[in-house]
Amino acid sequence: MIQLKSPREIEAMRQSGAIIAGMHLMLRDLIKPGIDTWEIETKSREYIESHGGVPLQIGFEGFKYATTISINNEVAHGLPRKGLKLKNGDLVKVDTVVGLNGAVSDSAWSYAVGEVTPEIKDLMAVTKKAMYLGIDQAVVGNRIGDIGNAIQQYTEVEHHYGDVREYIGHGVGPTMHEEPNVPHYGTPGHGVRLREGMVITIEPMINIGGWKVNTDHTEEDGWTVTTADGSWSAQYEHTLAITKAGPKILTSQDPEFDTKYL
Repeated sequence: MIQLKSPREIEAMRQSGAIIAGMHLMLRDLIKPGIDTWEIETKSREYIESHGGVPLQIGFEGFKYATTISINNEVAHGLPRKGLKLKNGDLVKVDTVVGLNGAVSDSAWSYAVGEVTPEIKDLMAVTKKAMYLGIDQAVVGNRIGDIGNAIQQYTEVEHHYGDVREYIGHGVGPTMHEEPNVPHYGTPGHGVRLREGMVITIEPMINIGGWKVNTDHTEEDGWTVTTADGSWSAQYEHTLAITKAGPKILTSQDPEFDTKYL
């Protein structure tokens, strides 16, 4: 069942989203060559909790951490690892889910560690723009397939990257994962019709190489998903509400850049 949110509920989710946005802004300054991934986890959890939020990933299907930290060819669900220090040129993705007085929001971001190669800069730029192209399609009357098609056309057809199929966006609230599913690929005019009050995530995971990933969790930790071909992967994710006035981002880090979505 798709749960439509009231303006009051959406505003509450915006407040939880502001905690995630603040955490990501903090990480922009924190993430540098030599930082231990465990410090990213501890500082993120401290930020969330000091602002009254609850890190909802802790305890989800046995997961133990406030964040997932995925590096280079790791696509998603990477664990914070004590003693694993980031190197200049690495690409790290940090994802978290926050609850605040029962309101839930979800956001992931990609970070260049020090100076990355032009190839990685391009991957990050394309992935971020793809997320926004998907957001632009999240309007009343469109369908889920319109979101996915916009992302797939830009990433795969125009830029020849791999658009991950196995992990997708989703509805949010009152729990982390709700209906509808929001694939980042698809056919225009197909899928669930978008309605006022729906709150979803759009979170493309884009690989330099092919779109396939290792989904059998063969990594030692049982969680980390990697690209099948070893290529590097980027991800950006916002939580947004579908309103009569267009898509409204609830996890914005940059009010000036996101003006038309606020």
